[in-house]
Amino acid sequence: MSTYFPKEGEIARKWYVVDAADQTLGRLASKVARMLMGKENPQYTTFLDAGDHVIIINAEKVRVTGMKAEQKAYHHYTGYPGGLRSEDFRKRFDRKPEQIIEDAISRMLPKTKLGKQMFSKLKVYRGDKHPHEAQKPEARVLA
Repeated sequence: MSTYFPKEGEIARKWYVVDAADQTLGRLASKVARMLMGKENPQYTTFLDAGDHVIIINAEKVRVTGMKAEQKAYHHYTGYPGGLRSEDFRKRFDRKPEQIIEDAISRMLPKTKLGKQMFSKLKVYRGDKHPHEAQKPEARVLA
């Protein structure tokens, strides 16, 4: 007897809309990462992308706990000597709240080609409007 693995055409991907308003950043990111990986599906396999598409709206209304808003910093190295660039959470949140959610989720996904494929199914928007109405996404409440 052999283990059954779903074929690429047999994986049915759904579209979900998640409202980030008044959600904690880390808890939101971990639950969305599970959806993108497909761990919610009974057909989950570690080496296949069986995840769903996720649309996150109201990215500017996500919250962080404790002193993270004042103490957390994002670092980026340009590749040149002395090229370490740092930006604090509050400044980046005012500039690009979508990027904060994307960074949190992408760091919870595998660091491989499969992880990049999973991450491509994530769409994050600042307001409560999104251009994916044609896909008929279902509203998903993360408890």
